[in-house]
Amino acid sequence: MTQIGSSAAEQSLSVPGRPDVTLSLAWGAATDIGRKRNHNEDSFLAKSPIFAVADGMGGHSAGDVASAAVVTRLAEAISADFTEADSIEQGLRAATVDISLAADEKELGVGTTVTGAALTLRAGDPYWMVFNVGDSRVYMFEHNELTQISVDHSVVQELVDSGLIRAEDAESHPDSNVITRAVGFNAEPMPDYWMLPVRKGARLMLCSDGLTKELDRERIRLHLAAGLIPAETAQALVDAALAAGGRDNVTVIVIDVVDATGVFDLDHTIPRGGRV
Repeated sequence: MTQIGSSAAEQSLSVPGRPDVTLSLAWGAATDIGRKRNHNEDSFLAKSPIFAVADGMGGHSAGDVASAAVVTRLAEAISADFTEADSIEQGLRAATVDISLAADEKELGVGTTVTGAALTLRAGDPYWMVFNVGDSRVYMFEHNELTQISVDHSVVQELVDSGLIRAEDAESHPDSNVITRAVGFNAEPMPDYWMLPVRKGARLMLCSDGLTKELDRERIRLHLAAGLIPAETAQALVDAALAAGGRDNVTVIVIDVVDATGVFDLDHTIPRGGRV
């Protein structure tokens, strides 16, 4: 597993061309191999303006190589306090090449999920640009409510969308581990995007499926509502997943918008699959 960046108690950012606006973020990350796995194939990037969790797949240590390639290339894309979708996609394309070069010819396939949130600007206003490939997830906790922002690229999500199974039955379905998009496998990465206003008091959580396969939404919500700082919240969520069984690697990043001063026109998002 590869970890890039670390927890930050508080970091202030200035918005270009907007002297009236100041943002302040705090974040924390935690990961664990779990109780059933031999090695940790998750990797994460926790370094403003890009936060990402990648969950690798492949034989032996191949999944670790794939997830490491993604977070490394995304980290290389950081050049300012805000970024764009083009930078995210260039990083994912470079990671796809890295994965193809590192994959053993005998392997059936090597790839990784990736989910993340990056600070970006639209008409001078700050937004979270949420991106996703696979079944790792981004949630937003605000006003004591938990909302899943990303939508899984998986067989069971397609079954839910088509009305063939209920959402609450998805995790127990025999195809619950089958994803329909990934980074790697010599394929063009195809992330979906959502845009979220950067609002004071909002909390984002990024996680691999090692968390969501062990904890239901209400338990996750309660942890996010408990009032602990991001680093402590991330660790508490990982510990809870381990206590619930820890069948997979588990990785969590929690990001708080501590302050957001200024007047914004932040009242819409780009829907599922929208290109930013």
